[in-house]
Amino acid sequence: MPPADSALNADQIARARALLVPRKPPQRTWPVLVAAAFLAVSALAFATAMILAPPLVSEHVAHQRDAN
Repeated sequence: MPPADSALNADQIARARALLVPRKPPQRTWPVLVAAAFLAVSALAFATAMILAPPLVSEHVAHQRDAN
């Protein structure tokens, strides 16, 4: 038995259903930018601390070799 013909247009029904689907909220980029800026600043601070920190060994290696 053939399906009954419908007075509704299938394309229009699909369009109406697509319009009724709730929209997804746009993703905010501020949290990502703040996190990236924080990591960049902390990396620069650690690099500066490594450069400006005094060396752990205060004697030269050459002096130690001469003593042996």
